[in-house]
Amino acid sequence: MPSHLKSPLLSRTFVGALALFFLTNSLMKPINFKDLILFEDEDYVLINKPPYISTLQDRAPEGKQSLIELARDYVATAQMGHRLDKETSGVLAIAKNPEAYRHLSLQFEHREIAKLYHAVVEGVQEFDNICVNLPILPLRTGKVKIDTQEGKEAMTFFRTLQMFRHHTLVECRPITGRMHQIRIHLAVLKAPIVADEAYGGQHLYLSQIKRKGFNMKQTDEEQPLIQRVVLHARSLLFKRMNGEEISVEAPYPKDIRALLNQLEKHSG
Repeated sequence: MPSHLKSPLLSRTFVGALALFFLTNSLMKPINFKDLILFEDEDYVLINKPPYISTLQDRAPEGKQSLIELARDYVATAQMGHRLDKETSGVLAIAKNPEAYRHLSLQFEHREIAKLYHAVVEGVQEFDNICVNLPILPLRTGKVKIDTQEGKEAMTFFRTLQMFRHHTLVECRPITGRMHQIRIHLAVLKAPIVADEAYGGQHLYLSQIKRKGFNMKQTDEEQPLIQRVVLHARSLLFKRMNGEEISVEAPYPKDIRALLNQLEKHSG
């Protein structure tokens, strides 16, 4: 956080603990699985995953529900067709039966599924379907790095959707599905995702984008406009069991909508 945003009356530790308290309590609110559904047939249910909830049970903090648990309360035989990082929101496909799961898995394996993500990145970027084709190696730290010797093939295409004064909304089209692929590939382009501190991104504050009229009490410490990596799984195109091709789109969650509204408002 910039030094001018700090207050002598409130320590970073206290503010961080307070933010964690409110975040933890907000996550305790029960999620109604039916409210997440974007598309459903006899074989699949596609949902709009909220941020801050783990896809699989083994990734969920102790005492917290995962999406697979919620899905199996809805359909006992549910299996996740793929996964999203805990902080990432957006469209997620769930198979209702083993045959549907295999059908979807084969499409992922043969790269027949089209996935589109939206990210807000730092800097004004003019990406015209630019391709990053650099291999990725997972590290024990939970991060990844580019490694041309031991890394696995990873390819992503990027296209600018909207430019703001100091940031850009980017469409990301991964061809492969490596861990943190979009995040590390954007970092390579010197366009890290907002709030993605693991790969060089920084938190974004209203005082940084509002030219005039920003006032805050001396006793307050400014909070970021968004608390997570600004990455959203926007759409997923796949084939149903009957061969019909379908594309499902996930609307932005409230935090990303609010961020984009502020960027638009102060980009004039």
